[in-house]
Amino acid sequence: MAGLVTSTDGNDTITTEVCKEADVGDGELREVLVAGYPVLLVRNKQEFSALSSRCPHYGAPLSKGVFRGERLRCPWHGACFNIKTGDIEEYPSLDCLCCFKVTVEDGKVFVTAKRKDLESGLRVKDTSKRCPLSRATVLLLGGGVAALVCAETLRQEGFTGRVIMATKEKHVPYDKSKLSKEMNLKAEDIYMRTPEFLDAHGIELWTEKEAVSVDFQRQKVHFVDGSSQKYNQLLIATGCHSSLLKVPGADLQNVCVLQTPEDSSKILELATGKNLVIIGASFIGMEAAAFLSDKAAAVSVVEKREFPFQRVLGPQVGGVTMKMLQNKGVKFFMKAELRELRGKDGKVTEAVLASGEKLPADVVVVGIGTFPNSAFLKGTSIARDASGAILVDLHMQTNIPNVFAAGDVVSFPVALLNGERCSIHHQQVAEVHGHTAALNMLKKEKQLHTIPFFWTTMFGKSIRYAGCGMGYTDTVVKGSLEQHKFLIFYIRDGVVRAAASLSCDPMVALIAEALYTGKHISKEEAEACDINNAPSLAET
Repeated sequence: MAGLVTSTDGNDTITTEVCKEADVGDGELREVLVAGYPVLLVRNKQEFSALSSRCPHYGAPLSKGVFRGERLRCPWHGACFNIKTGDIEEYPSLDCLCCFKVTVEDGKVFVTAKRKDLESGLRVKDTSKRCPLSRATVLLLGGGVAALVCAETLRQEGFTGRVIMATKEKHVPYDKSKLSKEMNLKAEDIYMRTPEFLDAHGIELWTEKEAVSVDFQRQKVHFVDGSSQKYNQLLIATGCHSSLLKVPGADLQNVCVLQTPEDSSKILELATGKNLVIIGASFIGMEAAAFLSDKAAAVSVVEKREFPFQRVLGPQVGGVTMKMLQNKGVKFFMKAELRELRGKDGKVTEAVLASGEKLPADVVVVGIGTFPNSAFLKGTSIARDASGAILVDLHMQTNIPNVFAAGDVVSFPVALLNGERCSIHHQQVAEVHGHTAALNMLKKEKQLHTIPFFWTTMFGKSIRYAGCGMGYTDTVVKGSLEQHKFLIFYIRDGVVRAAASLSCDPMVALIAEALYTGKHISKEEAEACDINNAPSLAET
């Protein structure tokens, strides 16, 4: 009988019959129970594998994911795992899946697992230890996910030298994507790794340690506190900074940007029961508007374009999200510009638009774009573009030997744009950058190969996006925008470059996997796509 515990040994190892062999078809993903714990059973070319059933990232059910070859992709955020080993093959998850032994006897399928692995559901990769005899030092500037993944990858790949993360932040690396989605969380609630984890893996974390200059010739970084540090290899992953308003009154109190956990908490406190004005219908702005819509007395959004996040997701999806927010009482002032902010006793009280319209404003949140944190490199020979983004190749190498860069601070060649350079500010992309940089620091000659994947969440609904649709000239919409169940393809030069969806999982994960394998999806294939079943899109 499936789910029956048949044996337990002294190490608390459990063997359970989970199903009949004939019950599971080739290529099928099935969630089964082992001593009450969910386990994912996979059948591939008649061979069974058993793994943790939930993605370690946010707990998505992997039985609803996309399975191709020996690779399983999470339906929510695109993390990928090897079904044989459970190893992570694509971010944003940091951790691997546990693997369990499968045996088949007399047509019955049994899974053997340790209770502790069933309880945890994830596995941290084995790492090397710091060896005091090793004189090599890798210095990582920045405390985000690019630096974190670089540090962890170095240890996973056998590096025993010194690894230092130096950041102007007060915290260990945290999940920045939650700052605008769940503004009531404390910093500790969104830590990606604890200080104890970093210490156990020999990763030194220097907080509130901002770099002010780099001497590339002497391989030395100088910090704001007057100290300096030499390096053998350097990663610059300093991220980006919110653009500031350039209008009268921009320096008034309670005019905020949203970059840190402290910013998030402050905005929540200031906006509760008050009049909130958000400048810019960016992802951060819209997520903050959604979260605060039932907490602030009034929420107003001022945006130059006609629809929210129009540049990335286009007018159709922007229109859907705008209606979602309007239904919750958020007011939009589109194709409008801010002329000035007025205040009393040094605090903002009013936002004045170019039209002359006045909006009550007890707190203003600015979300009008970002610029790279690279000003400390001014006057050096490192190559940057006009915006200040550091130019890297597919190895994340800059034009200076032993200097790499990753994350939001870089511009890199994007395969989906035919190698055109671009800055992509997604958590998953930054993690892949950090991983790739680490491998190349260790001379493993790894080229960047990833499909950008991100999501935005409002009122419990997530819009997922994969690819890079910059410069798209056409779209194909499947499903219903009005009913909030749709899949939209972004097309450039006759082929799909990106896709977004709402309530159509795992379609975007499926398309990401197709693009990852190099498949060209034509406009005709997109038009013929069935949003409930499109296996042909992932065939190579």
